Amino acid sequence: MALIGPLTTVRAQLAATPALRVALDYVAECLRENSAPRTRLLAAAVGHNARVEMGGGVFALEQVYLTKPRAEGRWETHVAHIDVQAVLAGDEHLETADRARLTVAEDRTPGQDVVFYAPFEAGSVLRAGAGEVAVFFPADAHRGALAIGDTPALVRKTVVKVPVGA
Repeated sequence: MALIGPLTTVRAQLAATPALRVALDYVAECLRENSAPRTRLLAAAVGHNARVEMGGGVFALEQVYLTKPRAEGRWETHVAHIDVQAVLAGDEHLETADRARLTVAEDRTPGQDVVFYAPFEAGSVLRAGAGEVAVFFPADAHRGALAIGDTPALVRKTVVKVPVGA
């Protein structure tokens, strides 16, 4: 089941898992004023997508993008990783649903660790803004980077990938 909320709340729910603690510590660093990762992400141009290694198979994808219309979003899950997504700046809609309710359209595992799904209109819509964290487990289908309304918005985000079972 996906977890969504402020970092303090999400951290309290996941504190017992060492690899998730590493991910949440990195998220906290990204959210801390004047930290190196925050400064780097706030200065990055649209299209920035950089990988940051943390050890033990944990890594982050730092991303800067413009949100897109809902119809352009793709449902996805991951088999080998848990996503810890944190918005540093901007607002977007995220959608989530139980992957068992969706139909596989394209399986790119194990090479890319992503499974894409056919369109599905019955997901739960969440609004994620600066400081919000969402954790998606392998059973949690999700699609993000969705515009709120009709106007694309600039989002700066980090997605920490935590190996399942770590």
